[in-house]
Amino acid sequence: MPLTDTDRSEDFLRRVRGLKAARTANGPRLYQPITLLWAVGRARRGEARTLAWADTDEAIGALLKRHGARGERPRPDYPVLALHRAGLWTLGGHIGEVPTAHGDSALRNWFAEQRPVGGLAEPFHDLLHRSGHSRVSVIEALLTTYFGGLDPVPLLEDTGLYDEGVADDAAGSRAPESVVDAAGSRIHEPVADSAVTAAAQYEKWCRLLDDRAETGEVRRRTGRRNDPVRSGVARRAVLARSRGACENPACGGRPADVTDAGEPILEVDHIMDLAKGGPDHPSRMAALCPNCHAVKTRGRSRETLRATLLEAALAAHLRMRGVADG
Repeated sequence: MPLTDTDRSEDFLRRVRGLKAARTANGPRLYQPITLLWAVGRARRGEARTLAWADTDEAIGALLKRHGARGERPRPDYPVLALHRAGLWTLGGHIGEVPTAHGDSALRNWFAEQRPVGGLAEPFHDLLHRSGHSRVSVIEALLTTYFGGLDPVPLLEDTGLYDEGVADDAAGSRAPESVVDAAGSRIHEPVADSAVTAAAQYEKWCRLLDDRAETGEVRRRTGRRNDPVRSGVARRAVLARSRGACENPACGGRPADVTDAGEPILEVDHIMDLAKGGPDHPSRMAALCPNCHAVKTRGRSRETLRATLLEAALAAHLRMRGVADG
């Protein structure tokens, strides 16, 4: 039986949590998490899975130099060999066996002589390109395990992993179905998930938010007010909850077309603006069609609509989590 994305994600997380890292008085060394975050960023952007050693050495070495906060040297050979041993990294184009991550000059000499081509193992690279949920789960596991007491945001920015879109699935990973409207024109209509499927999706996104609040909240760790990764996760939760329909109780419209990524054309909005203290949580957010979003933003009845949406969003949040639990 082929592995599902959930199976692969759990396998990846299990391997990540089982990594052995040298420890300092301030916490574990950052060689492996920095290398993995670099690879996750490449996978997200759809870049080539493998690189020549010279290119890998230059890219990871620069990150270790900039973000190695616990005495790390710019030596990518250490983490690459450790990740290879853990089944997370592949190395090809070399003669003989791959050495273990021990020693100094001998490792340098092996890479200089063999010049292997390597990168994140293919099933994991493909998963992290395709699945926003898996991507955020891995990022959060790495931050929680390795970056206690540190501000990881500059590293996440350098690796292209600090924006709301990091939680999105890759474009085309949810292909829309072609249908014909009443006039005979071909359109793309989002296919709504079943209530149980939508509730399960909503629950997994909300659990990521709960974990982030308890153990990995960037806002608390760094004093930054806004956390775009959290906002991206909350946005994905609300889209799952909406099942493609506007969440204004007076509307409920389902836009006929979809985005390039196969997502419904809905605006996920904070009912009370973040800048005004609105919480960054699905229970206080709503998915709105373009018309209702315009009314909520600048219509004369916007305050009445805000009150309606606050009540509807909380009720939908409690209902969806109840379905997932029951």
